[in-house]
Amino acid sequence: MERSVSYSTTRRCLLKGAGSALIGFGATSVLKTVGVAAGAETLSMQLQLDWLMSNQFLGDVAAKRLGYFEEEGLDVTISPGGPQFNGIPAVASEQALIGNVSSSPHIMLARAGGVPITCVAAGFQRHPFAYFSLPRNPIRTPAEMRGKRIGTPQVSVILLRALLKANGIQENELDIVPMGSEPGPLLTGQVDAMTFWETDPIVKPLGPDAIILRLWDAGIRLYASPYYVSDSTLRRQPDRVAAFVRAVSRGWAYAKQNPEKAVDLYVAEYPSADRASELEQVGLLLSYVFNDETKTAGWGAMQREIWADQLDMYEQLGQFTNRKAPTVDEMMTLSILDATQADRPKL
Repeated sequence: MERSVSYSTTRRCLLKGAGSALIGFGATSVLKTVGVAAGAETLSMQLQLDWLMSNQFLGDVAAKRLGYFEEEGLDVTISPGGPQFNGIPAVASEQALIGNVSSSPHIMLARAGGVPITCVAAGFQRHPFAYFSLPRNPIRTPAEMRGKRIGTPQVSVILLRALLKANGIQENELDIVPMGSEPGPLLTGQVDAMTFWETDPIVKPLGPDAIILRLWDAGIRLYASPYYVSDSTLRRQPDRVAAFVRAVSRGWAYAKQNPEKAVDLYVAEYPSADRASELEQVGLLLSYVFNDETKTAGWGAMQREIWADQLDMYEQLGQFTNRKAPTVDEMMTLSILDATQADRPKL
């Protein structure tokens, strides 16, 4: 299924979502301490996702199954989201300690709506969002989109507009077709290209010869799978946030060094996952999580310049007409990465 890459979050939505979060999580806070051994305590906490469980969280599952969270004094429950689900209210209202969203613009737009959340680490160093076409009618460059029918979910149209603007293409030079995420329309020729995460096994029916035009390569640089916390959590519990980052970074390092074993841990935790399909995708997945930047700065590294580019792009597209654009420092912080610099694997 297609993951959304843009939605609006405001204080009003936050209040509404927080009520739902309280119902979903129960009356007791997830931030409670429970004894796990004589003289030992752990924090029971929620990692709130905005999307369904997928290989996007391979390292998180490894950290849980291998006891890395427990070693940091954390009892982590991974709570999946889904289509039309907004997990940000649960984190902003501190019903969940940590959140993860599909794409960095989620955090930017929430912040612009007055929601007090801040990104602390980037799960993927590049965004795997891409435009897929077939050899019979290939689209290898943005220029080749002219005169073509491009299928994408409505929430992702903003990214297509960004790509067009960055490459000097007028919107009326092509046909934008809002649609879902199954690859059928592309296979049957209803559209000339469709958008998917390159790391998603759903692209398998398109075959090994599918043409892939990556958003990142077309000049739109976004982070995928960013981790975020509320401003209050960052201020009052930075040690807990750092503990989580240390543990999850170890989980991803394990996946990098033991991809097949990591897939087995993931399938053991979520038996509905197809092991063969996950093994086919794991190498590509890890290439988005680790790159030259992580070799020096460690897992989860972020660059202020990429956040600034994202902010500038959305300003040019008029996304802040009726609200104040956030600053880079309001959207992200390097404080947790700095605090865990010595501990995060550099791979």
